[in-house]
Amino acid sequence: MGPFASFEGVGHPTNPVMNDNRAPEFGVVVRLEGDRAIVSITGDVDLLTAPTLHTTITTLIEEGHLDIVLDLAGITFMDASGLGVIAAVSLRLAQSHHILTIQSAPTITRRILHITRLSELTNIDDATSEPDAGAGASDAWRVGFRPSNDTIDNALRRVTHLVGATLGGADGVSITLTRDGHPMTVAASNSTVMKMDEHQYATGEGPCLSAAADGREFHIASLAAETRWPDFVPLAIEQGIASILSTPLTTAGRRLGALNIYSNTEGAFGPVQEELASLFASQASGILADSGVDDADMDRQFADALLARQTIARAQGVLMERQSLTSDKAAAAIHHSARIANASVAAFAASIVASTRPDESGVRTSGG
Repeated sequence: MGPFASFEGVGHPTNPVMNDNRAPEFGVVVRLEGDRAIVSITGDVDLLTAPTLHTTITTLIEEGHLDIVLDLAGITFMDASGLGVIAAVSLRLAQSHHILTIQSAPTITRRILHITRLSELTNIDDATSEPDAGAGASDAWRVGFRPSNDTIDNALRRVTHLVGATLGGADGVSITLTRDGHPMTVAASNSTVMKMDEHQYATGEGPCLSAAADGREFHIASLAAETRWPDFVPLAIEQGIASILSTPLTTAGRRLGALNIYSNTEGAFGPVQEELASLFASQASGILADSGVDDADMDRQFADALLARQTIARAQGVLMERQSLTSDKAAAAIHHSARIANASVAAFAASIVASTRPDESGVRTSGG
């Protein structure tokens, strides 16, 4: 057995599915069976944990283990960072005429691998592992959705990350939903696209709003040549936006909102990008349609998710100012600290925001 035969990442649990609201901690276990290396993952594969996974697999390859199986039965979440590891490993193995095998991938993960065309670089074993009969795990938990009011928000935010990572030319991605007659941004990849959405809401015009209202795609190849939306377009150009692709989100005949993709380059989006945007919009629409709740529950979940998203965004801003962090690093710090504190991201973000408020004596608390 090689040196990685018993390697574990931080806090690998015996049973990766938990019955409370805490996510299982990230872990990697490598088992060698002859020439085959089986890499089993538990927990979240995200910006913080993906480098550990990449290093582990790269070391195996450098030691000559080219028959690699990636077992995803224990994952609870995978973002664009995890997809990046799969892509990098697959391409490296292909140079040696080998192919990465992925087994026990949750249903939504397999769908994403097909949508992003990573399935063309890998061998996907469609057999999925079943949860322990006594674990009490729901299928939603196993595919990465949190059993909390953050469920829809987290899922849609993952869509924006995947779009940004896989769709060429995208410099920013957001999702707009119409709730109680008002458009709201529920997921955004950066502050610039958040401003783009807000400019449209403030002016009452723009491709995002048009896509949501009309239920059809709006592709603006060159904002400089665009004559529609005269109040919005100059604001977008001022922010450096040159082209936009907005795709509607619909389910059961209802127009729910739009997936918005922004680029700093004119003509950034062609037929391939339009096709991928349509696929991702379908995925986002499916998340909304398959949530398994009635309209009243959906309204409450959306309201709570929107409040949580706003709180997380405010907490990111606090850390960016306090510690001179970028938006991505601030978000990573919040997720990391929440995991250590065994708290939800929204609850931890709320504590950061609360630390900036004056106490009863009028003195502003210092916070972290």
